[in-house]
Amino acid sequence: MILLLTQKRCHHCQSINIVKNGKDYKGDQKFYCNDCYSYGTLDAGRYSQERKDEIIRSYFERSSMRGVERTFGVARQTLAHWLRKLAEQLPDLSKTLASRVSDDVLELDELWSFVLKKVNKRWVWIALCRRTRQVIAYYIGDRSEASCRKLWERIPKAYRTCTTFSDFWEAYRKVFTTGRHHSVGKETGETAHVERWNNTLRQRVGRFVRKSLSFSKSDKFHEAVLLIFLNSYNLEHLSVKM
Repeated sequence: MILLLTQKRCHHCQSINIVKNGKDYKGDQKFYCNDCYSYGTLDAGRYSQERKDEIIRSYFERSSMRGVERTFGVARQTLAHWLRKLAEQLPDLSKTLASRVSDDVLELDELWSFVLKKVNKRWVWIALCRRTRQVIAYYIGDRSEASCRKLWERIPKAYRTCTTFSDFWEAYRKVFTTGRHHSVGKETGETAHVERWNNTLRQRVGRFVRKSLSFSKSDKFHEAVLLIFLNSYNLEHLSVKM
């Protein structure tokens, strides 16, 4: 028989002068440190990075946070913490883009969403490159000309001379004045790719579905989840183009 002895230490001061202090709601052993008088859980951080990535990927398959909690046993507060931390570490969206070519075309559209209540509308403005299917720029705001201008300002300079297509929403005609902008109807098919992308977002992220129990409670988290999805989506399509 082989016995393995493991020595546990305080996470704060690394002292071994610790005693048991009950268990948390998951059944994990908690401790109290007699040296620095702090409390903690002995096996905190039990999820490996690979396991975290797997759980986060499952969330972006239209599962709700409570659904992930039921499936994997991870508290939704923990999942929210992982998502916030991931969003803070993401590179700028422009760094996920393929190089522009001379005949690139941008398709523009705005997608309805809300935060906390459906009366709190949040329009997601999108500029999508037709060739690469990557999202070049985005902005979350209202449906005004000011929000459309914010989208224009976020478009990388290399793409600002591209031919652009949008629907007949007046804000586009006032902001995209380069002479290469065209307002068209859906029957032309000129905005088919960005409209299809809207469906992809709703299919993958539950909080953007029109009729759903999944919704954002804060603007900051609403944008964080969108940014994580955009980053992953662009990198997927970048690898395809390469």
